[in-house]
Amino acid sequence: MLRVTTMQAGPDRPSATETLLADLRLAAERDLVPLVRRIDEEGLYPEAALRAFGAAGAYAAHLPAGGPHGAADLRGAIQAAAEAAEHCVSAAFCMTCQATLAWMVACSDNAPLRAGLGPQIASGTILGGAGFANPMKTYMGLERIRLDGLRVVGGYRVDGTLPWVSNLGPDSVLAAVFGRPEGRYAMAVVRCGAEGVRLNEPGRLLALNGTHTRAVEFRDVFIPDEDLLADPIEGYFKRVRAGVVLLQTGMAIGHGRACLRLMHDVARPLAAANRSLDVQPREISDRLDALEEEVERLGGTPFEAEPAYWRCVLEARLAASDLALCAAQNALLHCGGQGFLAGAEAQRRLREAAFIALVTPAIKHLKRMLAELQH
Repeated sequence: MLRVTTMQAGPDRPSATETLLADLRLAAERDLVPLVRRIDEEGLYPEAALRAFGAAGAYAAHLPAGGPHGAADLRGAIQAAAEAAEHCVSAAFCMTCQATLAWMVACSDNAPLRAGLGPQIASGTILGGAGFANPMKTYMGLERIRLDGLRVVGGYRVDGTLPWVSNLGPDSVLAAVFGRPEGRYAMAVVRCGAEGVRLNEPGRLLALNGTHTRAVEFRDVFIPDEDLLADPIEGYFKRVRAGVVLLQTGMAIGHGRACLRLMHDVARPLAAANRSLDVQPREISDRLDALEEEVERLGGTPFEAEPAYWRCVLEARLAASDLALCAAQNALLHCGGQGFLAGAEAQRRLREAAFIALVTPAIKHLKRMLAELQH
């Protein structure tokens, strides 16, 4: 399992990460656990829990120390998302969106933005997300940047639509990439309440409807230079991308733990039939341990620039998706018909696993990127 590795730890004093996780567990029991079924079935957005997790430090634990080029350690934030995902992947994904947004602001060279908006995002006072899927697919040659910017006095005018951005409400902010007229890209923080920004419902999803996922429409939106994260983004994008991808592994780790728990819960009453299944709890446990060990190794050095490190990050994210699918499918098989009832956790975990495998970078994106690294 992911270990607590904060330097302040001692024999009689809990580390900062241990304190964070203890506070987060209390908040989850109070603000998340009683609502899990409503989040899944009614699309309830767990705002109180997300703000409580921010107050506990879940969105600040991974931020670089002393400025955008200081040392950073993602492991506390990943562990925090894993704790929530043991109960609900919807909440864990919103945490990931929030932690990613905080990461992008903290890694920017825009010092006033870091000092002003940064702490409000890191504390959960302001909630939001990151429109990272479109630029990632663009760099893979699968899409074009969906937002177009026109340079004007003091900033840019931006038009276009991002079809999928999560953790957004009318008072939220998001990080968005837009094209510049000369063909390069810039990235900025955008206020959802700004003139010309419109949040639209993208349609009901198979799962995770409680994540406030929206299509974000830009109609001649003015983005001031003060809100730019990077312009142009090439070096910045490469610097933050490992953190963005690794932060997603927390929801898969917590999801895997929950599926393993389901398998153990039915091990004795259904032993006679379940021993005939190909995948037993030991296999899921071993794969989960291996993933957590690798994420712990990678999460301590998110700014590492070696190509081999980036390959390992992609492989870990792929392993997380594969594990989610395998763990959820086999948890359902071990639970049998009881797991297929409406409201049963096993069938919810299967739908959550499909999301983990599909959210950008999806399995197909990861395999494409890994194949291209071989050339």
